[in-house]
Amino acid sequence: MKSGYTTGRWSNGLAEWTQGDTAFLSVAFTWRLDDAYMRALWYRAQGYRVRAGGPGIFTRKHYLADVAEIGGEIPDAIARHNPMATFASRGCPVGCWFCIVPKMEGRDFTLLPEFEPRPVLCDNNLSALPADYQSHIVQRYRAAGVPLLDANSGFEPATFDDEVYERWAPINRGPWRFGYDETTEGAQVQRVMQMLRARDMRPHRIRVYVMIGAEPFAACMDRIRRVIDWGGEPHCQPFIKLNALHKKPNVRHDWTPGLLTDVARWANRRYWKYTDFADYQRSGAAARAQGHDDLFEGAAA
Repeated sequence: MKSGYTTGRWSNGLAEWTQGDTAFLSVAFTWRLDDAYMRALWYRAQGYRVRAGGPGIFTRKHYLADVAEIGGEIPDAIARHNPMATFASRGCPVGCWFCIVPKMEGRDFTLLPEFEPRPVLCDNNLSALPADYQSHIVQRYRAAGVPLLDANSGFEPATFDDEVYERWAPINRGPWRFGYDETTEGAQVQRVMQMLRARDMRPHRIRVYVMIGAEPFAACMDRIRRVIDWGGEPHCQPFIKLNALHKKPNVRHDWTPGLLTDVARWANRRYWKYTDFADYQRSGAAARAQGHDDLFEGAAA
């Protein structure tokens, strides 16, 4: 495969561009809506017609209604957020309660067979796609000579098996990503991780999204520790409401905002390699003073 590809840089949730007399705003997160509103006002003052869309607008469709036209399809808008990103399908059949995808894109897949292969593939559930379409995606990547550096949203443990692995292994150069959002998913996640470890997969290539905050602290910490014990690396994502106007986790159960932050930093910056969470929480500065900060740069986002 060709060299020189990267995973690119993301727009931090708000992409904007102009085409002719129209300005486009693509809002990925609801907490960028205030920024999008101000940009819409600016473009209108310059004489542009303004169109706005994206996941960040879906749950608050009227937020920009007085300054922009809402909705409509903009082909390949993901490339405005990251020129190295692409979609080969939309939708997801799982229907997780905390996820916007089934609400916005549906629980039936919409296939995009003419997609442009790029190093970051953002499809919501690669392993649940029809087997022949998975093969189609892989073949387009191989024909284009483009490596898959990041299957961004990853695979579903319940549908990931040996055939799925063998299908994707020839092009996947990045981590194998899965979600472990609730305690009930433990058996499936363990099965997949054991499958990958049996193929001598290094821990840094088994990257497991662990949602924290929607279950009590002990349950979330147990899932984090299981991922580590099973030979992978956890990436913690505090639960944020789909319509949140500020990038702040929804605090539930026995969590506090500070505890959510501490757990996410301890896990995502890989401090767990050097100190137990209890020790990190008592003296986070001591963990950071061990001289390992260079290892934490570029941790998964």
